[in-house]
Amino acid sequence: MATQDKGSKAYLFSIVLVAVIGGLLFGYDTAVISGAERGLQAFFKGAADFNYTDGWHGFTTSSALIGCIIGAFLSGWMASRLGRKKSLFIAGILFFLSALGSYAPEFLFFEKGVPTKGLLVAFNLYRILGGIGVGLASALCPMYIAEVSPANKRGKLVSWNQFAIIFGQLVVYFVNFLIVRSHANDPAVVEWTNSIGWRLMFVSECVPAGLFALLILLVPETPRYLVLNGEPAKALHVLTRINGADKAQEILLEIKNTVVEKTEKLFSYGWMVIFIGCMLSVFQQIIGINAVLYFAPRIFESMGVSNNMLFTVIMGVINISFTLVAVFTVEKLGRKPLLITGSLGMALGALGVALSNVVTLPAIIPVLSIMVYSACFMFSWGPICWVYISELFPNTIRSQATALAVAFQWIFNFIVSSTFVPMYNMKLGAMGDSFGHFFAYALYGLICLIAAFFVWKLVPETKGKTLEAMTALWRARKNEA
Repeated sequence: MATQDKGSKAYLFSIVLVAVIGGLLFGYDTAVISGAERGLQAFFKGAADFNYTDGWHGFTTSSALIGCIIGAFLSGWMASRLGRKKSLFIAGILFFLSALGSYAPEFLFFEKGVPTKGLLVAFNLYRILGGIGVGLASALCPMYIAEVSPANKRGKLVSWNQFAIIFGQLVVYFVNFLIVRSHANDPAVVEWTNSIGWRLMFVSECVPAGLFALLILLVPETPRYLVLNGEPAKALHVLTRINGADKAQEILLEIKNTVVEKTEKLFSYGWMVIFIGCMLSVFQQIIGINAVLYFAPRIFESMGVSNNMLFTVIMGVINISFTLVAVFTVEKLGRKPLLITGSLGMALGALGVALSNVVTLPAIIPVLSIMVYSACFMFSWGPICWVYISELFPNTIRSQATALAVAFQWIFNFIVSSTFVPMYNMKLGAMGDSFGHFFAYALYGLICLIAAFFVWKLVPETKGKTLEAMTALWRARKNEA
């Protein structure tokens, strides 16, 4: 219940919940391909006008990443020019159109159900369109949540966005399973999956995408953006509903004191803040987590695990459980301790897997090591990187700096994902395949240690600080330099 003194927790929860649906769509869109790719491959292998090679399939399964990079770069311009709310609405529309287009790429221009090279191009364009939505949502959802949240709750609320991403991935795994299961007793189930099943997997995203696009129209624009655009009265109204009247006036004054102009040049506060923000994104990717998440069944199989899909599901449950650890401890323990602890835990897990490839150990050791590695990421770099990106940058450069940092994240996501399999399969002398397995995880373990040192030496703690306090911190550091 809202009061003039304390504000309304229900109001804050409701608008954050809507923004978090954007995170769910982020996870849903990036993971839907995992269930659809086999049917998609079989469908296009039937093309008469071209040969659908493994190269084509690799591009098709990852084409959305191109859109993610584009969307991340566009997010800064859109957030500054159109606002956070309108930009999120556009992301929702892109998710919806991509889901429809991926379901029926033949629309208007091609014959239904006939695979051709032109149809493949159209399908990939729809996937790239969805990727742009992912890129926008990945930058704007944490930014929106951070800009509406009180300082003492911001880390926890932004962390829910990472939970939603992981939850969205689990939801789509379950949806894909139900779609295939719906024809489990059909003798022609494989044929049905290759012609219809993969389409239903893509179009299922229309439900959360449509809901998000409608609900985002009901939430307010962020107070920081409203002040930046000369609408302090509207900003005060939103701040009052969230924080109460007295606190709202205090926050509004802080925002006004940091707003010299609508936007400033990217390096107005020096290069260090941009460097730290971008390197947090880079480390989140080069510690190798996506190599584990994308190729988990392959990894467990190489460890001699008979039911690799079962262990993949178990790891998924562990991942979502440890994401909750971050949600409920980030405001108590702080950002830096979680990042440093997570980095050291990941290093231990990665080095455990590496060691198992040069020393004979029970199979349970590398399995537990990979799960420790993944769990430690989920309470540290997974959510906390997004928390930092949303609150590290000064108000007047936040949209530009966030866009750059998130673009770095998607670029290095692509680099890690595309280099893992060749690195993992490297052979050397008597070690054979074991060398690649050892090298990959030894490298990731070493990078985790470097990441811990980087955070310890360079990254400031933001726990409990207002966004305006971070602006003052970086201005003071620039003046000292």
